[in-house]
Amino acid sequence: MEIEILARIQFAFTIAFHYIYPPLSIGIGLLLVIFESLYIKTKNKDYHTLAKFWTKIFAVTFAIGVTTGIVMEFEFGTNWAVYSRYVGDIFGSALAAEGIFAFALESGFLGVLLFGWNRVKPWVHLVATSGVFLGSMFSAVWIVVANSWQQTPAGYHIVGEGFNARAEITDFWAMVFNPSSMDRLMHVWLGALLSGAFLVLSVHAYYLVKGRYVEISKKAFKIALIVATVFSLSQLASGHSSANGVAVNQPAKLAALEGHYEASSPADMYLIGWVDQKNEEVYGLKIPGGLSFLVDYRFDAPITGLNAFPKDEQPSQVNAIFQFYHIMIIIGMGMIGLTMLAAFFLWKGKLFDKKWLLWIFVFSVFLPQIANQTGWFAAEMGRQPWVVYGLLRTSEAFSQAVTDQQLIFSLILFFFIYSLLLVLFIYLLNKKIKKGPYDEEEAKDRPLTKEISTAITGN
Repeated sequence: MEIEILARIQFAFTIAFHYIYPPLSIGIGLLLVIFESLYIKTKNKDYHTLAKFWTKIFAVTFAIGVTTGIVMEFEFGTNWAVYSRYVGDIFGSALAAEGIFAFALESGFLGVLLFGWNRVKPWVHLVATSGVFLGSMFSAVWIVVANSWQQTPAGYHIVGEGFNARAEITDFWAMVFNPSSMDRLMHVWLGALLSGAFLVLSVHAYYLVKGRYVEISKKAFKIALIVATVFSLSQLASGHSSANGVAVNQPAKLAALEGHYEASSPADMYLIGWVDQKNEEVYGLKIPGGLSFLVDYRFDAPITGLNAFPKDEQPSQVNAIFQFYHIMIIIGMGMIGLTMLAAFFLWKGKLFDKKWLLWIFVFSVFLPQIANQTGWFAAEMGRQPWVVYGLLRTSEAFSQAVTDQQLIFSLILFFFIYSLLLVLFIYLLNKKIKKGPYDEEEAKDRPLTKEISTAITGN
């Protein structure tokens, strides 16, 4: 197998595994802020209990996220030396900003969040929780800015030639607010918030169908459902805005997302389908002129197709890009339908009588995770053959000294280590869910109901 493909597979594997955890940390962080705010406002101890319970799960996701993210920094230098040299000035500024404005904020308040429950006043702890949450949000800002610069470069000039060429910043704020950064940042934020909200929905739906911790789970489920409903609807608007940006800035990617080949003609929007790359045809269920309408609000508006670009500037895996993109869309619409259905039953006062719906929510935790992963795969594969759009080809960006044997060995090693980390994460998460939200000390202060007895005895 070619070294370029192996290097791409290795980086895709490590970043995809890493990206399971930061979205959960961001989403859970928002729920922690809400739970603690409600506790301070209402003095209802259930919200305090929920905040403490979900802080434990937050700590696990945060720790695994940090651990799995370190590897990627070394991969830039070992596997992508030319790329690292080329974007070093750009990424150096963005990642330095992340360290100063994001990671320092997170780490500064993290100790208070985890260990300050009985040592500081509730409002001080809320400030610490908010600081950690905002730090995780700011961290996403600089990572997305760096990646978006690869998609739509701005605020730079090129110094040097050939393998010694590199991009230097000429306008820092033009680099930060490059044409795609804000749309993509909003899309990433919303996806992360949905990940956390659906994890909370899943765990408390499980408690509800099992008849455990019923009252406290109803409170948590209602709050998480409101968050999930609002942000799943917001994601629809965000996705539309992001797609319009792709139409302007990366027309070849937009064409690949819908398998549109004709150089300039109205483009259909497919609900499901399959791209026959050899014959340049798409077979599936479509809305004629749908893509044209979404971009220009006319069903007959011409859209630039893949054949308008030279073959060596077209994404090579069009069907894979098409499938990843449409899986993301289908799941996004599914989350909207699921949350709105649950909101309707909640309004009618019948939600918690619908065990079949609660069972769906138990397994719904996978929906935002799959949507996040497939969305990123579509975005990154759609940029090909460019690692920096229009400037640096992926085939020119990898390290020339790395061998295929080294890449295969390290990929196997990463797979083994990451598998152990995944097993550890699932084990710790399952252990905390089985234990439930109540500590023994908290349970003593409450009437010995069946659910509290379960929290103490496990039976």
